[in-house]
Amino acid sequence: MAALLAGHAFAEDAAPRAAFDPEAYPPEVRKSLRYANEECARDGSGKVTFAPDTVRKPDLTGDGRDDYIVDFRDTECAGSEAVYCGTGGCTMEILVTLPSGKVRSVFNDRVRVIEILDGQGPAAGPRTIRFALHGSYCGGHGNPSCYKEHRITAKPFKFVEPK
Repeated sequence: MAALLAGHAFAEDAAPRAAFDPEAYPPEVRKSLRYANEECARDGSGKVTFAPDTVRKPDLTGDGRDDYIVDFRDTECAGSEAVYCGTGGCTMEILVTLPSGKVRSVFNDRVRVIEILDGQGPAAGPRTIRFALHGSYCGGHGNPSCYKEHRITAKPFKFVEPK
């Protein structure tokens, strides 16, 4: 029985994952994805491989529409290790869908990790994200991380390092 289960687990692992399809997303999200190709080419490297979860579609504004988190953490640029990530984290863009259906970028920067807080859906309203950033955003150094929270609306925002 154990051998049968192990064989089944291996078969699941060996099954090909669905290919990432940038065309499945709105033009504004595809523009964000083009950044990966441009950065990889600028680095003099080759092919870009997107992870299956490069784009996530949670409702961040609480309006019942899909919003988008484009996270390049697991995106690979052939021949280059550090195109999308560094000591400050990895490139991430948050885009929200407006009532008109247009998609707007509200955040684009390097982030170590995010945690989406609060409830979900229109009754919960806009959600808050906790961002783990480079320590310099709290007046420190690289480590420990600096934690900032922001409630996601249609208004663009950014975090600024103190002077």
